[in-house]
Amino acid sequence: MTPSRQQRAPDLPPLRSALLAGATGLVGRALAAQWPGPQPLHLLVRREVAAPGPAQRLHVVDFTALPPLPRAEWAFCCLGTTIKVAGSQPAFRAVDFDAVLAFARAAVAAGVTHFAVVSALGADARSSNFYSRTKGEMEAALQGVGFRCLVVARPSLLSGDRASLAQPARAGEVLALALTRPIARFIPKAWRPIDASTLARSLIRGLAQARPGVTVLDSAALQDLGAR
Repeated sequence: MTPSRQQRAPDLPPLRSALLAGATGLVGRALAAQWPGPQPLHLLVRREVAAPGPAQRLHVVDFTALPPLPRAEWAFCCLGTTIKVAGSQPAFRAVDFDAVLAFARAAVAAGVTHFAVVSALGADARSSNFYSRTKGEMEAALQGVGFRCLVVARPSLLSGDRASLAQPARAGEVLALALTRPIARFIPKAWRPIDASTLARSLIRGLAQARPGVTVLDSAALQDLGAR
């Protein structure tokens, strides 16, 4: 028998209407898959993809010129790339800073009060590392947008099936996962690889439990919050 909506996700909090940017990526896809409704989840994508679930609405957008977005209470930002995939530091920043901030501002205009973003372990606006500095600057910029609640997730190494998304393999990620998987339980949670589905659950729960202001969740907190 097909379980009812209430039975499918008994461990998730009551959901609100929401926007999701980055729905075709590893974390965004996992989050969309866990969204039971009935409140709508609006998926913002750069290109047409397979039809979403019954409680989901697809919107093909240009993140450099976002149109007015559907009214919503929550928003999830799972946008992100790598310098290698982007091709250059400016191209990387255009996604991980510019597009994130553009989405956040458009979300506020659409009525969003609760916003969750996927950042990275080691994010620091003062870092000498370009990747970490960009992530830190993105976090700082979001604090000035005007959300009632802002949840910043800083996961460690992500694990998941990128091949099914037709994404190119990330050699460093593949090697790191191969080395750490046999000893994962001995690695502190703050550094242990985290599965995309666990991170997605932690984003939903984190936003539901968020208090006014900024909440930063390190990878250990994300592991705990996203546990089944």
